[in-house]
Amino acid sequence: MADPKGFMTTPREEWPRRPAEERVRDWDEVYVPDALLPIVGAQADRCMDCGVPFCHEACPLGNLIPEWNDLVARSDWRAASERLHATNNFPEFTGRLCPAPCESGCVLAINQPAVTIKNVECAIADRAWAEGFTPPRPPDRLSGRTVAVIGSGPAGLAAAQQLTRAGHTVAVYERDDRIGGLLRYGIPAFKMEKHHLERRIDQMRTEGTRFRASTAVGRDVAADELRTRYDALVIAVGATAWRELPVPGRELAGIHQAMEYLPLANRVCEGDLERSPLSAAGKHVVIVGGGDTGADCLGTAVREGAASVTQLDIYAQPGAARDEEAEPWPTHPRLYRLSAAHEEARDLRSAPAADADARLFAASTLRFGGDAKGRVRSLHLVGVDAGRRPLAGTERSLPADLVLLALGFSGPGREDGLVDGLGVALEPRGTIARDRDFATNVPGVFAAGDAARGQSLVVWAIAEGRAVAAAVDRHLSGGATRLPSPVGPYDRPMTA
Repeated sequence: MADPKGFMTTPREEWPRRPAEERVRDWDEVYVPDALLPIVGAQADRCMDCGVPFCHEACPLGNLIPEWNDLVARSDWRAASERLHATNNFPEFTGRLCPAPCESGCVLAINQPAVTIKNVECAIADRAWAEGFTPPRPPDRLSGRTVAVIGSGPAGLAAAQQLTRAGHTVAVYERDDRIGGLLRYGIPAFKMEKHHLERRIDQMRTEGTRFRASTAVGRDVAADELRTRYDALVIAVGATAWRELPVPGRELAGIHQAMEYLPLANRVCEGDLERSPLSAAGKHVVIVGGGDTGADCLGTAVREGAASVTQLDIYAQPGAARDEEAEPWPTHPRLYRLSAAHEEARDLRSAPAADADARLFAASTLRFGGDAKGRVRSLHLVGVDAGRRPLAGTERSLPADLVLLALGFSGPGREDGLVDGLGVALEPRGTIARDRDFATNVPGVFAAGDAARGQSLVVWAIAEGRAVAAAVDRHLSGGATRLPSPVGPYDRPMTA
């Protein structure tokens, strides 16, 4: 470690956000520009370089966190970039989007604020691009083998880049008109501006990866045709089969899934639309679902000028400190966290009916009410206990002109015919079944990311993409690979 007393002398300081009143007037990232580098060296100095660094275990990528913390503290940005990119293809994505389970596993977090690992990671990635430390890495020679990657989210992109660099000829198929999957149309620009994505795609093109946008496998091109054209297929289409809310009034107009709403807002930012047809402007918005997707809807609705916006979370409000009995260190605990979107709603008082910031906790939807034209006008809810049982006398209603369902996803969608066309087996919960080598029941077809794991984090998607690339490389080369495999298909986050 650069300073053995750094964690004792330097308090935790995070990348400051712009004032809420300012940032909700645009779609730029919420952080103060150029405010991270002046503080990140001292923050990296807080890392204790533990003999047993649990942050490694908490991160599915196995990021070499103490190593690049030490290098940042010493201002050796090139070496820090090399150590960071040794385990992570896209640290500028995880540095902005990952909830940082590594920080929950930081040894300092036992009794102090953790090292700002996520901020340090982001600073290294941005500095690496600014200084030219991330040039394209095309292979020295081609293997003569071909791979189709279906889906261009973080798992698909990671798999494609690893396989391209290993010498295979890789084509990425994406059903949307632009490459990026959830990173493109699911994540709002205020969380990650799209130039970060474009930069990596350009790098991958230079390395030799080929991209086929506006091509839905199973609809625009037959799935079995790809099997005959390529030596291996990787399914990385994500979990797009959204969960429903079967309550009275669900048929009313104005009730939409989050992933119907968010892509349209992103298309406005891309310049495809002047105004979203589902814009929240002037509407009373209720978001059903307390996760990150719901928070993305919240931040988007506030920027669109909603009259009010409230987010319902069926769980009770968590505490500010770790419950050592239920979620001991180094697990990633459920805490009361204030995302940028929740901070904005709180400061701007966008949700006057909420318990805290924009959220109503321990709340379950009973039914929707509508007007004579069949449009939603209210949401009726009830308070629930820890077992999700309704509590007598807690029924109430909220005005609702637009309801967004953010209840998660169960597995890959079936509408394009990819799953059925290939004949891959599914698990009972709807995800793609695979063996310990990421292989499906169909020879030469592999699966990775949320399509097989189920809805998860961006860091797990990248780890799965790297791991499935190693499995495919072994399959194509007859049993040997030099590609890393950070996770297995049955690995899960640490729990008590």
